[in-house]
Amino acid sequence: MYRMILNETSYFGAGCREAIATEVARRGYKKAFFVTDKDLIRFHVADKVVEVLEKNQIPYEIFSDVKANPTIANVQHGVEAFKASGADFIIALGGGSSIDTAKGIGIVVNNPEFADVRSLEGVANTHNKAVPTFALPTTAGTAAEVTINYVIIDEAATKKMVCVDPNDIPSVAIVDPELMYSMPKGLTAATGMDALTHAIESYITPGAWAMSDMFELKAIEMIAKNLKAAVDNGNDPVAREAMSQAQYFAGMGFSNVGLGIVHSMAHPLGAHYDTPHGVANALLLPYVMEYNAESPAAPKYLDIAKAMGVDTTGMSVEEGVKAAIDAVRQLSLSINIPQQLHEIGVKEEDLHQLAVDAFNDVCTGGNPRPTSVEEIEALYHKAF
Repeated sequence: MYRMILNETSYFGAGCREAIATEVARRGYKKAFFVTDKDLIRFHVADKVVEVLEKNQIPYEIFSDVKANPTIANVQHGVEAFKASGADFIIALGGGSSIDTAKGIGIVVNNPEFADVRSLEGVANTHNKAVPTFALPTTAGTAAEVTINYVIIDEAATKKMVCVDPNDIPSVAIVDPELMYSMPKGLTAATGMDALTHAIESYITPGAWAMSDMFELKAIEMIAKNLKAAVDNGNDPVAREAMSQAQYFAGMGFSNVGLGIVHSMAHPLGAHYDTPHGVANALLLPYVMEYNAESPAAPKYLDIAKAMGVDTTGMSVEEGVKAAIDAVRQLSLSINIPQQLHEIGVKEEDLHQLAVDAFNDVCTGGNPRPTSVEEIEALYHKAF
């Protein structure tokens, strides 16, 4: 049996943020609780949404207590602010951080028995849908606008809590590439590689099936073709639009079939060092692909290589594995992604604890090759 959970409604294309007004009118909402981060306010990206709200006389209140790796406290502050605001729906503008914060707020408001945010870790048994949320991504990477996952940092335990809940999916996704133009090169590169990681991991997870495969292969193809152009010229409308769609396609798949140990290993780096999630995934991806080539997923590497633009005619599975990994590494190098953990401030003495945390991560069960703390630690050392 397979299950697909997607948004009720999604809009794509330059300027599609205007659809906020259409959906508010159609659904009869009265006031928006607008979750975004301070940088997006400072760089006037939030103004593009405010203009739509003000032009259409939609009342709103802004909440900007959002961190790059959002914490339990961010969610708790948001719940209190939402209750005080009189709003009846949420607008989340940003990368995964803003949208994940909004998901946590929306779930707790409508499921108050989960007010202790720690109780949401893993697969939470909530009974009510989150507060209706319109999600507008400003990065082409996390696909938080179409997934049933969100990640919150438990600062006391120094861990990233991965929360999986069908009730948290935004009701409306508005994927407007014009909101992504101000992304700096480094963020464009990291979030694009995050999307590629989503696509590759969920393509080779044991839970993958025909529909998820279709989404992931198209995402890989579009990312391979457009990511470097989006990094090199942030105002390239073709590359930006393609990346905005590709990351959404990747999200449609991984949200429903799961991920693997690239994500398991990336999450502790975010919790311990505040490493940007996309950078952690991008750095680790080729190492984990090599490891997972020794699994029943190996024949699928030929498809990955082909989607990356490699001519795979006549290749053996072994050649396909090498070609896929080489293509991923080449793309990563071409957009200046760090290649070793020591380059991003990871300490060698922390690798054992990171491995323990990674092994216990919710994504580990989706890896195509069964693993252990020892094998994950060896992978960290290899990447160090």
